[in-house]
Amino acid sequence: MSDKYAVCGNPIAHSRSPQIHSFFAKTLKDDLTYTTLLVPPGKFKETVDDFVSKGGKGLNITVPCKLEACAYADELSPYAKAAGAVNVLKFNQDGSVFGDNTDGRGFIYDLKRLNLPIRGQKVLLLGAGGAAQGLIKPVFEEQPLEVTIVNRTPQKAEKIAAECGYPLQVTGYEQLTAGYDLVVNCTSTSLRHELPPVPQEVLRHCKVAYDLMYATDEETSFVAEARSLGVPHCIDGLGMLIAQAALTYALWRGKTPDVNLSIEHFRSHA
Repeated sequence: MSDKYAVCGNPIAHSRSPQIHSFFAKTLKDDLTYTTLLVPPGKFKETVDDFVSKGGKGLNITVPCKLEACAYADELSPYAKAAGAVNVLKFNQDGSVFGDNTDGRGFIYDLKRLNLPIRGQKVLLLGAGGAAQGLIKPVFEEQPLEVTIVNRTPQKAEKIAAECGYPLQVTGYEQLTAGYDLVVNCTSTSLRHELPPVPQEVLRHCKVAYDLMYATDEETSFVAEARSLGVPHCIDGLGMLIAQAALTYALWRGKTPDVNLSIEHFRSHA
């Protein structure tokens, strides 16, 4: 019987993780199944328990379940601890659960692949949920000039800044001014074809606009907005998605997929 894996969240129908992990398995000649799991509101633990009881070996976690997944794990990687959020669970044979966060490392991989270094840059993170928290440690490891986080509820961003152990700056959307090199949309607004309330001037003067979300048939709303404002580099999260997925696959299977080959494949089969 094939080993069972899945991605869980809500919404989940848009996820390309099943196709990505199936492509990994095909190129690595692995036998596994990978599906989607819709998590009803307030039912994360029950959904995961059921998956494990049916022989599930590992789960990817997407919005809005990354904080709950962190609490579910018995042991956390340094990146998951730093983020306070988990995007991958591994169910060990002894019954223990290991949680990791590969989002930030996937993000950094994609920027380096595109020759867009963070070192010495001013970085703005939009949103203060699990996605943003997953980026903080990997981003600071790249030695940016400064990193600022902005959120509709400043108290949430201030709490993250106080606990992250890095000199993370906090501001509100109303106080934002131009001057950032890299603006990262860590909110889920693109899933609803909406925009975060970032002033156009902030986007217009940045060098790189990166949306952690991705769209299969067209540009995300954030990428489209940035492109319309003349931002030189407008990037969606597909490359990051594939890079972080390769890290999760390696955690589960002990084999590392070819990330560049996979990105090329999925860009050409959008």
